[in-house]
Amino acid sequence: MKSKPSVASLTVKNSHVLPSDTNGHGTLFGGQLMAHIDDVAAISATRHARELVVTASIDSVDFLYPVKEGDTICLESFVTYAHKTSMEVFVKAVTENLLTAERKVCATAFVTMVAIDKDNKPTLVPGVYPESEEEKWLHREAEKRAMRRKERRKDSKEMANTFGTSFPWNETSRFGKRLGQK
Repeated sequence: MKSKPSVASLTVKNSHVLPSDTNGHGTLFGGQLMAHIDDVAAISATRHARELVVTASIDSVDFLYPVKEGDTICLESFVTYAHKTSMEVFVKAVTENLLTAERKVCATAFVTMVAIDKDNKPTLVPGVYPESEEEKWLHREAEKRAMRRKERRKDSKEMANTFGTSFPWNETSRFGKRLGQK
């Protein structure tokens, strides 16, 4: 399978921030921004793999500046790293006040996507190589980020197994007491 340049997966999405997208402070809901992030990351990963993809993790989402009602938000994403069936996608979000032309990077994120075949099984993806300075900078540390994600996922699975599936309002907790008991 032939490797592809990061730029081949480049996705750009612009959106106007409407009142229905905002919270009581007149700024974009964080969850709304995360939905945009997941959307562009999926497009980039699909464009790279030419397969269906699923989100494995969204990590390192950093909200840097608020996005105000009436502003626009521009998201840019591309694949920075590929390993067997998974891809790391970097997403940068820029907010712009259209009246003043002021722009700020308002968020960054790394999203891990897994390519799946028609039977919903993970399938191999092409490698990726950087060309621009930004791509090279992100690619340089990608394997370390992947190892940290793998370790964090292992920890998350251990925690899930420890906590179990019981509902706290009607079953005994792992400490042997119902909620509210002393």
